[in-house]
Amino acid sequence: MSEWNDKIIEEFRANGGKVGGPFEGTPLILLTTTGARTGTARTNPVACLRDGDRLLVFASYAGAPRHPDWYHNLLANPTVTVEVGDGTAIETFTATAVPLAGEERDRFYARQAELVPVFAEYQTRTSRVIPVVALYPARS
Repeated sequence: MSEWNDKIIEEFRANGGKVGGPFEGTPLILLTTTGARTGTARTNPVACLRDGDRLLVFASYAGAPRHPDWYHNLLANPTVTVEVGDGTAIETFTATAVPLAGEERDRFYARQAELVPVFAEYQTRTSRVIPVVALYPARS
């Protein structure tokens, strides 16, 4: 998975935030978390949904039975770095990660599944509730 992610990250950065292949047309960001055990910075491409000033990300792990490592990392260290691109340039900023709960989580996961139908499939592959996390940009 690391080599797969490395190629997506490289393509994202080389193309101002745009990628092709299976993620073409899906809004992506690069999310850098701090390892819960190691303290090492880890960057992952993740699908996102803009909601006003915040970005929402989905810990789907393609419907795997467990949460992705980046989700565990941001629970332990909620200050993250976000890279967002518009196809020409990438903006990098610090954000605070806050998991959504209840109706708000359900509403935004349903919205993401409507916009990117594979997310509905991811939920059918697992018995866990796929977390939705809001990323709030740090105020300077």
